[in-house]
Amino acid sequence: MYKGGCLCGKVRFEITCKIHNIVYCHCSLCRKAQGSAFATNGLVDAKHFKFVAGENELTGYESTPGQSKYFCKHCGSPIISKSVANPNSVRIRLGVIETDIDEKPIAHIFATSKANWEDIEGDLPQYEGYEPGR
Repeated sequence: MYKGGCLCGKVRFEITCKIHNIVYCHCSLCRKAQGSAFATNGLVDAKHFKFVAGENELTGYESTPGQSKYFCKHCGSPIISKSVANPNSVRIRLGVIETDIDEKPIAHIFATSKANWEDIEGDLPQYEGYEPGR
């Protein structure tokens, strides 16, 4: 089981499944939402993700049609995103998970959109868009 929450502690959640499709996303939307060079995101089955406190403390933003990102309305921590096209999955920002994560990232996506001051290092594959199969 994974546990996590926002910076101020008002939003708390649990995940009772493996995290899959973990990627480093370098698109401009993720960079802006994260306030960093990239966002590290993973997918979980919606039925295995639950808020244990503070779900009403979230605010959402529809970043692209049909996809909304949810943040703590007090501290601004990005928590999850949901897509109308994929209602059975929740995309979690890995930085808000407090327990050790067993799964590892599989790729860098939107690598050609990376910040000009960033160098992508390591052996993970880099894709111009989404990773194959998505």
